[in-house]
Amino acid sequence: MRILIVEDDLDLNRQLTAACRDAGYVVDSAYDGEEGHFLGDTEPYDAVILDIGLPKMDGLSVLEAWRRADRLVPVLLLTARDRWSDKVAGIDAGADDYVAKPFHMEEVLARLRALMRRAAGRASNEIEIGTVRLDVKAGRLTVAGNPIKLTSHEFRLIQYLMLHVDKVVSRTELVEHLYDQDFDRDSNTIEVFVGRLRKKMGIDLIETVRGLGYRISSTGEGR
Repeated sequence: MRILIVEDDLDLNRQLTAACRDAGYVVDSAYDGEEGHFLGDTEPYDAVILDIGLPKMDGLSVLEAWRRADRLVPVLLLTARDRWSDKVAGIDAGADDYVAKPFHMEEVLARLRALMRRAAGRASNEIEIGTVRLDVKAGRLTVAGNPIKLTSHEFRLIQYLMLHVDKVVSRTELVEHLYDQDFDRDSNTIEVFVGRLRKKMGIDLIETVRGLGYRISSTGEGR
């Protein structure tokens, strides 16, 4: 899953980026509102962490511009603890949730997971399809109760497909959501990772829809 962090405090931006990457996310960072607005307007993110007090373009203006343009990406707003009015303004501008500074990094990660669960129409961190169970919080995949050892790229791929069950997901969409903006998008790594996943899982869960992409059926049957 791919997220954008827009925070002008260099140390905090680095800390958030490191924590999110350690949690298995692909992260792009921006350090001012104009850059953040541009990335959020041109790249497909699964969630955004957005500070209110940004140079060049404040966070509320960035958020309002995205919502006017029908950018529906879930947004977690960073606010000052003593500015309750910022929280109200942020929710009114279209924020999905907020966390007040200073905060514990685990709270940010938990709120991110909740935002993406809701965006996918799910209430739990666990996704179960047939004999396959994915624990998003623990970063663990099991098949018939047996743990499957995956690389970070393989885990992100199966997670994205399982979060979009019954939907045909194109190779382009997978690349855009699984890699940062500097990734070589002409590579054939998606096909390689799908092949590895099929071999490791030992079941036909991931279906190739010829000419369109990949799909995981809610019935747990693929081709």
